[in-house]
Amino acid sequence: MPEGHSVHRIAAQFARHFVGSVCRISSPQGRFGDASLIDGHTIVRSYAVGKHLFLEFDTGDSLHVHLGIYGAWDFAGAVQLDDTVSAAGGRMVQTAGRGTVVGEHEDSLASIGAPRRTRLRMGEHDSVTVALDSFPPDPVGQVRVRILTANAVADLRGPTVCEVVGPVRVAEIRDDLGPDPLVDRQGEERFLARVKRTGTPIGRALMNQKIVAGIGNVYRAEMLFRARLSPYLAANTLPDETLRALWTDWVGLLKIGVKTGQMLTMDGLTPARKRAALAHREDRHWVYRRAGEPCRICGTPITLDIMEARKLYFCRNCQGVAA
Repeated sequence: MPEGHSVHRIAAQFARHFVGSVCRISSPQGRFGDASLIDGHTIVRSYAVGKHLFLEFDTGDSLHVHLGIYGAWDFAGAVQLDDTVSAAGGRMVQTAGRGTVVGEHEDSLASIGAPRRTRLRMGEHDSVTVALDSFPPDPVGQVRVRILTANAVADLRGPTVCEVVGPVRVAEIRDDLGPDPLVDRQGEERFLARVKRTGTPIGRALMNQKIVAGIGNVYRAEMLFRARLSPYLAANTLPDETLRALWTDWVGLLKIGVKTGQMLTMDGLTPARKRAALAHREDRHWVYRRAGEPCRICGTPITLDIMEARKLYFCRNCQGVAA
């Protein structure tokens, strides 16, 4: 499932190439009956809150999308490379045709921008970059929604949530979500208040989108290791300074993810190691997907456990977890 940085990058793609344009909205698979409510109208704003995308139209209504595990956006047309190219360090060549924004290959450079007449996929484990002979391209797969302008097209497949909602409902959705550092100026205080209300383990609390928006399995494992915290400590027993440090770390990691398209969680790297980390997932994380491998700090084998049906990676020694 895409984590928060990916959805912010998708929102930015819409902001660059769709906001301000009149859009033709259709449902090639025929399962999105709300298309007529926004067809022929202009997108005036595109933004993300955690893992939720909102496309606001001049009608006052918004298209609300949550990709879930299987959702993906395909972009095609006059979409250009963004400033993450400067952070790529040559990865565009190395990963052409297979980059994606989630999971094992979360690189989103190929998805964020490409030349005209190229199809790009953003938000699913398998990605595609295909040269096109004409524009707009035919839909691929079961496309729930097609958003078409004179110069660009976006196709949505397999989302968990896809609905047209009014301003009141948008406010309800946002109020129910925990804070997102990129959109919530009072996010740190809201985060502390919500954590203090739960006695669940901190490893569970960080994945609760009602406590903090945008953190998924990768960032959860990495943040707890970086803080040297056991994932099993009761969230409401942690000192305020510990929680504030977690929030500050999330702010920094999210900004890096949005800028580079990578969940790069190792810092203090030499230039050579940073290039390797940007190019290969196995070189960019402390504990995630490293079960049984030696901890990069102490050498203890990384432990894999299951917490609420999600894989949890940690170092028993560095994070003080009893054997």
